[in-house]
Amino acid sequence: MRNFLKLQCIAMIAILMSCTNNDENIPAFPEGSTESVNVWVQDSMKRYYYWADQMPAKPDYHLPVKDFFKSLLSSQDRFSFIVNTEDSSSYPRSIRNMYGFDYTVLQLANGEVVTVIKLVLKNSPAFNAGLERGMIITKINGKTVTAANAETMTASMKDFTVLDLTLGDWKNGTITDEKEVKVYYGLSLEQPILSRIFEKNGKKVGYLYIYDFPDGMTSVFNQKFAEFKAAGVQELILDLRYNYGGSVSAAAALCSLIPSGISSGSSFILFKGNKNGGQVKRTFAQQIAYDPKALDFNTLRANALGLSKVYILTSNSTASAAEIVINNLKPYLQVIQIGNTTLGKDMAGFTVEDRRKPKHISWQIHPVIYKVFNADGSGEYSNGISPQITVNEYAELPLLPLGDPDETLISSVLNGTYLKSAGHDGLEKDVKILYQSDLNFMQGQK
Repeated sequence: MRNFLKLQCIAMIAILMSCTNNDENIPAFPEGSTESVNVWVQDSMKRYYYWADQMPAKPDYHLPVKDFFKSLLSSQDRFSFIVNTEDSSSYPRSIRNMYGFDYTVLQLANGEVVTVIKLVLKNSPAFNAGLERGMIITKINGKTVTAANAETMTASMKDFTVLDLTLGDWKNGTITDEKEVKVYYGLSLEQPILSRIFEKNGKKVGYLYIYDFPDGMTSVFNQKFAEFKAAGVQELILDLRYNYGGSVSAAAALCSLIPSGISSGSSFILFKGNKNGGQVKRTFAQQIAYDPKALDFNTLRANALGLSKVYILTSNSTASAAEIVINNLKPYLQVIQIGNTTLGKDMAGFTVEDRRKPKHISWQIHPVIYKVFNADGSGEYSNGISPQITVNEYAELPLLPLGDPDETLISSVLNGTYLKSAGHDGLEKDVKILYQSDLNFMQGQK
């Protein structure tokens, strides 16, 4: 399962759990039955789940496993999920992980509703079909996209293996050059980090677009920062606007390369769990080392930029480990966040599964296990982390490529004002976001 489908992880730990239960009130169900699996799910959740004390005392063990799992969840939990490793249909599905793109439905200042492609993954089915960021979708499988039907249409797209899209370009305030394109279901490869060096008031500004935080990223981060350091980069823009998260260790490695004044013993993160999990504090060095492929802290620090501030570009799709980067850098330097409020995934977890040989249970649990806090003890951002400067990414159409110095969020930093006048197409700043194809997936299906 691809990294962006995972909860951001402390470590992907396989937990051997027994199916037995010492509670005399729970009947002894036949091994292999749905009820016995549900007992295992309940035992696992009692041990690890952050809101274990809120679980129902007498759940219905006869429910299908997925429904039983949902019956255990706290009303505060938007992110825990369960999958059957022997049933691909049980995995969360999204437009991004099936086809490799995402879109946003906008209402323009003049009332017109348009659907804009905001992200196309490199070497994805959408990329190979010719989709580009900034294109306008007018029809999906022959149906015109509207504010009223966008959510329903997105949900139905998950049931297809090919999409028939009608696409156009945005020029001078209108949709032009419409064409029909087929996008077939398929896998997307790991996404590369995009780096640029810009000039701003005589200073060199490094730019990194980071799609996600898989383990094994430290050598890539180290290389990029070595290049920045050699070029004399004095300021840094981190573009995390579409970053769902991933490994906390990878996030710690990135953070270690930015500020001055930190050491291997500097506190990076505090995990707070239930009564069984307690509290766990980790330094930068300790957290980085949880990735077995990681370069060590001191190796990374040799290429650190030693900055006193960093610009971070965010959106509603910025989540989990990406939010940890924002929050956990704050004790060590000035974080200037620009864009939109993040998703609000202030929590971490690891995978719980049966590792007996042979395996008796094919289900795999991805529960919320910890809330996360920075070195100052600050966290609790379940409503998202709000930017100091709110900038609407869609204030100007067409959307420009990520990494383009004239792109709305990037130019807001390079211009030094964080705000721009009405767009060259006369588009005002009161463009409204009506629907985003990825947000329901990120919090509604897990």
